[in-house]
Amino acid sequence: MNNIIVTGANGQLGTEIVNIMTSGRSELGQLSSFYKNCNVIGTDIDDLDISNLDKTIEFIENNKPYTVVNCAAMTNVDGCETNIDGAFKANAIGPRNLAIACEKVGAKILQVSTDYVFDGMGQSPYIEADMVNPNSVYGASKNLGEKYVREFCNKWFITRTAWLYGYKGNNFVKTIVKLAREKGFLKVVDDQVGNPTNAADLAWHICKLIITDEYGIYHCTGRGECSWYDFACEIVKCFNLNATVEPCSTEEFPRPANRPKYSSLDNFMLKLTIGDEFRHWKDAIKEYSKNVEI
Repeated sequence: MNNIIVTGANGQLGTEIVNIMTSGRSELGQLSSFYKNCNVIGTDIDDLDISNLDKTIEFIENNKPYTVVNCAAMTNVDGCETNIDGAFKANAIGPRNLAIACEKVGAKILQVSTDYVFDGMGQSPYIEADMVNPNSVYGASKNLGEKYVREFCNKWFITRTAWLYGYKGNNFVKTIVKLAREKGFLKVVDDQVGNPTNAADLAWHICKLIITDEYGIYHCTGRGECSWYDFACEIVKCFNLNATVEPCSTEEFPRPANRPKYSSLDNFMLKLTIGDEFRHWKDAIKEYSKNVEI
């Protein structure tokens, strides 16, 4: 029986991963039969504080996992700007500790990362070989987490994703639906471009990756790109909401943290290895609208 540890298991991605691993299937299909002989151990900060090295090593040594999937992170982008210590503890020290612990027991580690490791000044989708240059505390802390994982464990995967939404927790989709119902009128920025990503699609690819030896960095986002305004319009359409959406500029809604203007990712390495089965972002949000309760 192979143990698989999922940290941040109460979050929207962690919940999705645990659910499909234990059920054996996802919206994209049936999982490998490998998972029939797996014991999934979901943990969150109440069970394990990954910023504590000694406790992390103890937990990993006690459970001797085949793989650790690290979904634990401080994802409040603006909050990271003011709580810099917390951001680096969660997003850099935590992954480092897990990587050290995994190396001790010969386990694999998969680190979930972000498009924020790029500065967003590009004009074509970033591939895994492109140089990173984060311009926010969140991006810098996640970038350092990537470096630590590569440095301290020999068997590593890094999956960079973006604009993630899932069935559990809060996200952009749920926010737009609630505001559209309450106000009937929304202004959404149209000068930031990226890839909306359904957590079910990301979880599926993570489950495919970790049972291989195809180690490395992977971009894992929904197919196609759009602005937040385009995304909001599609959400209103899919949920059949009686609301008007108007475009606006980032300058009209200043935030503490810099947002990448263009952070579209190309799932280049997926195509060359295990295959890219991500749905187009419009298809994924349409399916999500049928299954979620908001």
